[in-house]
Amino acid sequence: MDIDYLLFLQNFRDTINDALTPFMEMISLFAVTYLIIVPAFIYWCVDKRKGLYTLASYNVSVAINAVIKLTFCVYRPWIRDSRILPAGDAITTATGYSFPSGHTSTAVPIYGGLAVGAWKKMRWISVICIVCIALTAFSRNYLGVHTPQDVLVGLTLGLVILWLMSVLFKYLAAHPEKENIFLAAGVVLGITALFYITLKSYPTDIVDGALLVDPQKMMKDGYGDVGIMIAFCISRFAEKTWIKYEPVLTKKTLAAGVTGAVLTFFLIETIKFPMHELLGLHWGTLAANSVIMIFIVALWPAVMKAVTKNEKENAGSTA
Repeated sequence: MDIDYLLFLQNFRDTINDALTPFMEMISLFAVTYLIIVPAFIYWCVDKRKGLYTLASYNVSVAINAVIKLTFCVYRPWIRDSRILPAGDAITTATGYSFPSGHTSTAVPIYGGLAVGAWKKMRWISVICIVCIALTAFSRNYLGVHTPQDVLVGLTLGLVILWLMSVLFKYLAAHPEKENIFLAAGVVLGITALFYITLKSYPTDIVDGALLVDPQKMMKDGYGDVGIMIAFCISRFAEKTWIKYEPVLTKKTLAAGVTGAVLTFFLIETIKFPMHELLGLHWGTLAANSVIMIFIVALWPAVMKAVTKNEKENAGSTA
């Protein structure tokens, strides 16, 4: 039934001559590549706690998704059934195993975190975010790279993580001294997950004398997603211990926030290739993702704090 549904969407794509394919590809690409810049900007310039909640939800969700993917090792739809022909460039951009959908479990905690943060004061933003979750999830079926089960489990995972993080953040608001325990647990669990996905066995089906799916290529995203959670925990500890940044909304800090967003975009676009060349596919992906998260959570807030300090000093001297 899941294959029949994908074939129905495939037939619809053919009927309209792939008119919607570029839009669906853009929705998918934005969710897993550039969407992280939005909560980063909120964290820097608007509301640190809301930004941190969204970033934490994202990191936990993608790490758990990666472990599930590499545990079940479900092949992509076109491997399971040769009638499935993914649209556009989706077959090259859809990396890793199929179950659950990584795009969906990325979109839900970020768009969902933004929706939760905006619900009371700017509900229209929340509505847009919810629509974007639905579009991202549907795009994975439309492009033929995920089954409905993949998407539904990715959606469920993201929603559960959002809820669990909201419970955790409420607890830490009352018990801030306990945060280091959770951060340390995140690092330990992340390292354990790396050992697990490295040492576990993987399917090695042979077709025409060659591997049907190379497990080493499938592990790449797992290293990156688990590594980014470890980097988040470490950089959050560094920020809360030594940097202690708090947003101050001024023209100068907004400009610094925009600059940080541009630099994050630059890192996303450029850092993976040199890291892959230097450290290899697995550790290079882990290092590249980690650098981006450390920049967001700790390094750029240190710059923002310096800007804020200058703003306060200028305000004091003017007074």
